[in-house]
Amino acid sequence: MTPLPPPAEIPPHGLLKGKSVLITAAAGGGIGFAAAKRCLEEGCRALVLSDVHPRRTEEAAATLQAQFPDQPVTGQVCNVAVEADVQALVDGAEAALGGVDVLINNAGLGGSKRVVDMADEEWHKVLDVTLTGTFRMTRAMLKYMQPRGRGAIVNNASVLGWRAQKEQAHYAAAKAGVMALTRCSALEAAEYGIRINAVSPSIVFHDHLRKSAPEALLNELASREAFGRGAEAFEIANIMVFLASDYASYLVGEVISASSQRA
Repeated sequence: MTPLPPPAEIPPHGLLKGKSVLITAAAGGGIGFAAAKRCLEEGCRALVLSDVHPRRTEEAAATLQAQFPDQPVTGQVCNVAVEADVQALVDGAEAALGGVDVLINNAGLGGSKRVVDMADEEWHKVLDVTLTGTFRMTRAMLKYMQPRGRGAIVNNASVLGWRAQKEQAHYAAAKAGVMALTRCSALEAAEYGIRINAVSPSIVFHDHLRKSAPEALLNELASREAFGRGAEAFEIANIMVFLASDYASYLVGEVISASSQRA
């Protein structure tokens, strides 16, 4: 089929008015940066974005601050595979924001390798960032959110948590783990009035993806989608913002599939 063009970005509706937001892996042009921009558009009062790359973190924060001068934007370097970094990020965001209302766990790491050729180091690196990093951030954030009795956490999963694909065993296992972590931690957090949910995107075109996978493969995967195209990063950001907002007040432990290729 001929791919349908992506839609225009919808106007904001104040979904996060008055809320503070912390986002991991938000530098660059991918889902994290799109989510940070959308949170600001939707009226969040202040935002802290983090990434493992110092220069890109600083540039992303400066770009958003210039676009939204009335909403404080802070960048802080963090490697979610390092517990000390995670604790410093959460402590710093709590202080900078006067309490974090929304955490978006976007950090993840992929790659392509057949199981028979995969070294332990490759397996552990992907799981440590993608799954254990999400766990570390959630654990650190709940210690602040639970005493307050409120908050929302949104995790970035993947349809590969449901769907098989060659050379993606490590990434798929990590994302399936993120889904399970979302469901289990959500039941514990709900006792304190905190909601934890996830979005499960399929193929989302952005610069980092184009550098990490062959163009022919990306085009073939996109052609299978219902609209004949991959998602735009802002389309996934819209779902994240919805899950973070009070409109999702009764969603607990849900994983929303943003794809026609769920399984």
